[in-house]
Amino acid sequence: MPELPASVRLALWTTHVSSTGGRLEDAMRLATPDVDHVAGDLDRLSLWRDLGEQALLVALPAAGDLTGVPKAPAEAQGAAAAAGECVFVPGIGGMLVPTVSTYGADATAAPAAAGGIGSRARDGLDTGTRVDWAAYDSAPVPRHRVEALDTSQLERHLREELLTATEAFDAVGGQPFAGSAARDLADAALGGAWGLPSGMPGRAARVIALAGTVGQIVDVALAAGDGALTATDAGRRHALLLRLQRSADRTLADATNAACAVIAGWRPA
Repeated sequence: MPELPASVRLALWTTHVSSTGGRLEDAMRLATPDVDHVAGDLDRLSLWRDLGEQALLVALPAAGDLTGVPKAPAEAQGAAAAAGECVFVPGIGGMLVPTVSTYGADATAAPAAAGGIGSRARDGLDTGTRVDWAAYDSAPVPRHRVEALDTSQLERHLREELLTATEAFDAVGGQPFAGSAARDLADAALGGAWGLPSGMPGRAARVIALAGTVGQIVDVALAAGDGALTATDAGRRHALLLRLQRSADRTLADATNAACAVIAGWRPA
Protein backbone atom coordinates (compact mmCIF):
# COMPACT_ATOMS: atom_id res chain seq x y z
CA MET A 1 0.00 0.00 0.00
CA PRO A 2 1.43 3.45 -0.89
CA GLU A 3 2.15 5.56 2.15
CA LEU A 4 0.30 8.67 3.21
CA PRO A 5 1.05 10.73 6.32
CA ALA A 6 -0.70 9.36 9.39
CA SER A 7 -2.53 12.67 9.83
CA VAL A 8 -4.03 12.48 6.33
CA ARG A 9 -5.45 9.02 6.93
CA LEU A 10 -6.64 9.89 10.43
CA ALA A 11 -8.49 12.99 9.17
CA LEU A 12 -10.23 11.06 6.41
CA TRP A 13 -11.14 7.99 8.46
CA THR A 14 -12.27 9.95 11.54
CA THR A 15 -14.48 12.19 9.42
CA HIS A 16 -15.85 9.15 7.57
CA VAL A 17 -16.59 7.20 10.76
CA SER A 18 -18.21 10.25 12.37
CA SER A 19 -20.46 10.73 9.34
CA THR A 20 -21.59 7.10 9.43
CA GLY A 21 -22.00 6.83 13.20
CA GLY A 22 -19.17 4.33 13.53
CA ARG A 23 -16.64 3.81 16.31
CA LEU A 24 -13.63 6.10 16.52
CA GLU A 25 -11.52 3.10 17.54
CA ASP A 26 -12.21 1.71 14.07
CA ALA A 27 -11.09 4.99 12.50
CA MET A 28 -7.75 4.78 14.27
CA ARG A 29 -7.28 1.15 13.30
CA LEU A 30 -8.13 1.79 9.66
CA ALA A 31 -6.03 4.96 9.51
CA THR A 32 -2.87 3.26 10.76
CA PRO A 33 -2.98 -0.36 9.53
CA ASP A 34 0.80 -0.55 9.24
CA VAL A 35 1.50 0.80 12.76
CA ASP A 36 2.02 -1.62 15.66
CA HIS A 37 1.02 0.65 18.52
CA VAL A 38 -0.92 3.93 18.67
CA ALA A 39 -1.15 5.91 21.89
CA GLY A 40 -1.45 9.38 23.39
CA ASP A 41 -4.26 11.89 23.76
CA LEU A 42 -6.71 9.97 21.59
CA ASP A 43 -9.62 10.73 23.90
CA ARG A 44 -9.72 14.16 22.25
CA LEU A 45 -11.29 12.57 19.17
CA SER A 46 -14.30 11.42 21.21
CA LEU A 47 -14.49 14.74 23.05
CA TRP A 48 -14.43 16.72 19.83
CA ARG A 49 -17.15 14.57 18.28
CA ASP A 50 -19.29 14.86 21.42
CA LEU A 51 -18.92 18.65 21.18
CA GLY A 52 -20.25 18.63 17.64
CA GLU A 53 -17.15 18.58 15.48
CA GLN A 54 -18.09 16.87 12.22
CA ALA A 55 -14.72 16.95 10.46
CA LEU A 56 -11.11 16.39 11.40
CA LEU A 57 -8.77 18.43 9.20
CA VAL A 58 -5.07 18.14 8.40
CA ALA A 59 -2.03 20.35 7.84
CA LEU A 60 1.38 19.28 6.50
CA PRO A 61 3.80 22.03 7.57
CA ALA A 62 7.57 22.24 7.48
CA ALA A 63 10.21 24.34 9.19
CA GLY A 64 9.62 27.90 8.03
CA ASP A 65 6.32 27.03 6.34
CA LEU A 66 3.30 26.70 8.60
CA THR A 67 0.76 26.84 5.77
CA GLY A 68 -2.53 25.38 6.93
CA VAL A 69 -1.63 25.14 10.61
CA PRO A 70 -4.17 26.97 12.78
CA LYS A 71 -3.05 29.74 15.08
CA ALA A 72 -1.61 28.12 18.19
CA PRO A 73 1.07 28.59 20.87
CA ALA A 74 4.64 28.42 19.61
CA GLU A 75 5.11 25.01 21.26
CA ALA A 76 2.21 23.55 19.28
CA GLN A 77 3.28 25.04 15.97
CA GLY A 78 6.86 23.95 16.57
CA ALA A 79 5.76 20.39 17.28
CA ALA A 80 3.65 20.34 14.11
CA ALA A 81 6.54 21.68 12.01
CA ALA A 82 8.94 19.14 13.49
CA ALA A 83 6.51 16.29 12.81
CA GLY A 84 5.61 17.61 9.37
CA GLU A 85 1.94 17.00 10.07
CA CYS A 86 -0.97 17.52 12.44
CA VAL A 87 -4.75 17.21 12.61
CA PHE A 88 -7.14 19.77 14.05
CA VAL A 89 -10.80 20.59 14.52
CA PRO A 90 -12.01 23.91 13.09
CA GLY A 91 -15.02 24.74 15.27
CA ILE A 92 -13.78 24.80 18.84
CA GLY A 93 -10.07 24.54 18.05
CA GLY A 94 -7.60 21.89 19.11
CA MET A 95 -4.73 19.96 17.54
CA LEU A 96 -3.16 16.51 17.66
CA VAL A 97 0.48 16.10 16.58
CA PRO A 98 1.99 12.64 15.97
CA THR A 99 5.45 11.41 16.91
CA VAL A 100 6.54 8.32 15.01
CA SER A 101 9.14 6.03 16.57
CA THR A 102 10.33 2.43 16.66
CA TYR A 103 10.66 0.26 19.71
CA GLY A 104 12.63 -2.66 21.01
CA ALA A 105 15.08 -4.92 19.22
CA ASP A 106 13.88 -7.68 21.55
CA ALA A 107 10.34 -6.49 22.25
CA THR A 108 7.44 -8.67 21.19
CA ALA A 109 4.73 -6.15 21.92
CA ALA A 110 4.44 -2.40 22.25
CA PRO A 111 4.91 -0.95 25.74
CA ALA A 112 1.80 0.00 27.61
CA ALA A 113 0.67 3.60 27.30
CA ALA A 114 -2.43 5.48 28.33
CA GLY A 115 -5.00 5.66 25.60
CA GLY A 116 -3.23 3.15 23.40
CA ILE A 117 -5.12 1.61 20.50
CA GLY A 118 -3.96 -1.06 18.13
CA SER A 119 -1.11 -2.66 20.07
CA ARG A 120 -0.22 -6.07 18.65
CA ALA A 121 2.60 -8.57 18.78
CA ARG A 122 5.46 -8.56 16.30
CA ASP A 123 6.39 -12.23 16.29
CA GLY A 124 9.65 -12.84 14.50
CA LEU A 125 10.40 -9.17 13.88
CA ASP A 126 13.07 -7.13 15.62
CA THR A 127 11.32 -3.77 15.88
CA GLY A 128 7.86 -2.26 15.75
CA THR A 129 6.49 1.14 14.81
CA ARG A 130 4.45 3.29 17.16
CA VAL A 131 2.71 6.64 16.82
CA ASP A 132 2.08 8.82 19.87
CA TRP A 133 -0.40 11.69 19.52
CA ALA A 134 0.00 14.82 21.67
CA ALA A 135 -2.84 17.32 22.12
CA TYR A 136 -2.40 21.09 21.92
CA ASP A 137 -4.71 24.08 22.04
CA SER A 138 -5.29 25.98 18.81
CA ALA A 139 -7.61 28.67 17.51
CA PRO A 140 -10.77 27.85 15.55
CA VAL A 141 -10.55 27.98 11.75
CA PRO A 142 -13.36 29.57 9.69
CA ARG A 143 -15.23 26.77 7.99
CA HIS A 144 -15.72 28.76 4.79
CA ARG A 145 -11.98 28.50 4.10
CA VAL A 146 -12.32 24.74 3.83
CA GLU A 147 -15.61 24.84 1.97
CA ALA A 148 -14.01 27.08 -0.66
CA LEU A 149 -11.32 24.53 -1.59
CA ASP A 150 -11.73 23.43 -5.22
CA THR A 151 -10.16 20.08 -6.03
CA SER A 152 -10.12 20.75 -9.78
CA GLN A 153 -8.12 23.90 -9.15
CA LEU A 154 -5.81 22.01 -6.78
CA GLU A 155 -5.16 19.35 -9.40
CA ARG A 156 -4.51 21.93 -12.11
CA HIS A 157 -2.09 23.84 -9.91
CA LEU A 158 -0.10 20.72 -8.99
CA ARG A 159 0.13 19.60 -12.62
CA GLU A 160 1.38 23.06 -13.55
CA GLU A 161 4.00 22.79 -10.81
CA LEU A 162 5.04 19.40 -12.19
CA LEU A 163 5.40 20.82 -15.69
CA THR A 164 7.43 23.78 -14.44
CA ALA A 165 9.63 21.49 -12.35
CA THR A 166 10.21 19.13 -15.29
CA GLU A 167 11.37 22.00 -17.48
CA ALA A 168 13.65 23.27 -14.72
CA PHE A 169 15.12 19.80 -14.16
CA ASP A 170 15.81 19.50 -17.88
CA ALA A 171 17.77 22.75 -17.71
CA VAL A 172 19.80 21.53 -14.74
CA GLY A 173 20.53 18.12 -16.26
CA GLY A 174 21.26 14.85 -14.49
CA GLN A 175 18.56 12.46 -13.31
CA PRO A 176 15.93 14.42 -11.35
CA PHE A 177 14.04 11.44 -9.92
CA ALA A 178 14.64 7.85 -8.91
CA GLY A 179 14.43 5.38 -11.78
CA SER A 180 10.84 4.15 -11.48
CA ALA A 181 9.27 7.55 -10.74
CA ALA A 182 7.29 7.80 -13.97
CA ARG A 183 5.91 4.28 -13.54
CA ASP A 184 4.95 4.92 -9.92
CA LEU A 185 3.16 8.10 -10.95
CA ALA A 186 1.26 6.25 -13.67
CA ASP A 187 0.30 3.43 -11.29
CA ALA A 188 -1.14 5.92 -8.78
CA ALA A 189 -3.06 7.71 -11.51
CA LEU A 190 -4.61 4.37 -12.45
CA GLY A 191 -5.98 3.99 -8.94
CA GLY A 192 -3.42 2.38 -6.68
CA ALA A 193 -4.62 1.42 -3.19
CA TRP A 194 -4.03 4.29 -0.77
CA GLY A 195 -6.02 3.07 2.22
CA LEU A 196 -8.78 5.66 1.73
CA PRO A 197 -12.35 5.31 3.03
CA SER A 198 -15.06 4.11 0.68
CA GLY A 199 -17.31 6.73 -0.88
CA MET A 200 -14.51 9.29 -1.29
CA PRO A 201 -15.25 12.14 -3.71
CA GLY A 202 -13.69 10.93 -6.96
CA ARG A 203 -11.62 13.96 -7.92
CA ALA A 204 -10.39 14.48 -4.36
CA ALA A 205 -9.24 10.85 -4.21
CA ARG A 206 -7.40 11.29 -7.52
CA VAL A 207 -5.68 14.47 -6.35
CA ILE A 208 -4.69 12.81 -3.06
CA ALA A 209 -3.15 9.91 -4.99
CA LEU A 210 -1.31 12.28 -7.35
CA ALA A 211 0.03 14.50 -4.57
CA GLY A 212 0.97 11.50 -2.43
CA THR A 213 2.86 9.92 -5.30
CA VAL A 214 4.73 13.11 -6.14
CA GLY A 215 5.68 13.49 -2.48
CA GLN A 216 7.02 9.92 -2.29
CA ILE A 217 9.03 10.29 -5.48
CA VAL A 218 10.56 13.55 -4.28
CA ASP A 219 11.44 11.97 -0.91
CA VAL A 220 13.33 9.20 -2.72
CA ALA A 221 15.06 11.69 -5.02
CA LEU A 222 16.15 13.88 -2.10
CA ALA A 223 17.59 10.86 -0.29
CA ALA A 224 19.34 9.45 -3.36
CA GLY A 225 20.95 12.60 -4.74
CA ASP A 226 22.60 12.72 -8.17
CA GLY A 227 26.35 12.31 -8.14
CA ALA A 228 26.58 13.15 -11.85
CA LEU A 229 25.90 16.84 -11.19
CA THR A 230 28.33 19.54 -10.15
CA ALA A 231 27.93 20.96 -6.66
CA THR A 232 26.20 24.05 -8.06
CA ASP A 233 23.76 22.07 -10.19
CA ALA A 234 23.16 19.61 -7.35
CA GLY A 235 22.18 22.57 -5.16
CA ARG A 236 19.76 23.81 -7.83
CA ARG A 237 18.28 20.32 -8.15
CA HIS A 238 17.85 20.08 -4.37
CA ALA A 239 16.06 23.44 -4.24
CA LEU A 240 13.75 22.43 -7.09
CA LEU A 241 12.90 19.17 -5.33
CA LEU A 242 12.11 20.97 -2.06
CA ARG A 243 9.81 23.38 -3.89
CA LEU A 244 7.98 20.50 -5.57
CA GLN A 245 7.76 18.65 -2.26
CA ARG A 246 6.12 21.62 -0.55
CA SER A 247 3.68 22.05 -3.43
CA ALA A 248 2.74 18.36 -3.25
CA ASP A 249 2.29 18.51 0.54
CA ARG A 250 0.09 21.62 0.39
CA THR A 251 -2.02 20.03 -2.35
CA LEU A 252 -2.31 16.79 -0.37
CA ALA A 253 -3.50 18.63 2.74
CA ASP A 254 -5.96 20.82 0.83
CA ALA A 255 -7.39 17.89 -1.15
CA THR A 256 -7.81 15.92 2.07
CA ASN A 257 -9.63 18.81 3.72
CA ALA A 258 -11.82 19.29 0.66
CA ALA A 259 -12.75 15.61 0.85
CA CYS A 260 -13.49 15.89 4.57
CA ALA A 261 -15.80 18.86 3.89
CA VAL A 262 -17.82 16.68 1.51
CA ILE A 263 -17.81 13.63 3.80
CA ALA A 264 -18.95 15.79 6.74
CA GLY A 265 -21.83 17.15 4.65
CA TRP A 266 -20.60 20.73 4.56
CA ARG A 267 -20.78 20.89 0.79
CA PRO A 268 -22.03 18.68 -2.05
CA ALA A 269 -19.65 16.27 -3.74
